[in-house]
Amino acid sequence: MKYVHSLVLRYLLILTPIKLFSFILTPITFYLSILILTYFNPVVINNVISINNIDFEFVEACIATLAYYLLLILTMTTKDISWKIRGKLFLYGSFLILGMNLIRILILVFVAVNYGMDWFQLVHLTFWKIVSGIYVALVWIFLVNKYKIKSIPIIDDLKYLYNLIQPRFYGNTN
Repeated sequence: MKYVHSLVLRYLLILTPIKLFSFILTPITFYLSILILTYFNPVVINNVISINNIDFEFVEACIATLAYYLLLILTMTTKDISWKIRGKLFLYGSFLILGMNLIRILILVFVAVNYGMDWFQLVHLTFWKIVSGIYVALVWIFLVNKYKIKSIPIIDDLKYLYNLIQPRFYGNTN
């Protein structure tokens, strides 16, 4: 029964509103971005960073909230790991996502300032459509290897529940 309670709690945590991620991560990402962009002498007005008369508006997608949310889903739907390990997985994974996101922002600003907005758009779309999903997958693979996790998210929970329910429907065959 302890497993079922943990299972319910884990899946309820997946219902954490994405807006909560945005609320927490927006100021962290925005102000760290300003810090790493100090070389470019940024001018900040509300959620816009202006560099060399080029405005970079920070919107929710810039924060990569869906990457953090995917990490939460992977962390919460993985069977047979302790809450302490879940916390470490999410925390370390979040730092890796934040670090890469800050590098992405720095690269995008560098490209826009030095090569123009056409190149900015190309690099931005490449990061957004291709690199971001691959990066989250690589972060997850790294964490799974680091913590020697053998469970498969969602699948192992479903197998457990199936084996728990199956005898009730078919009775004991012995």
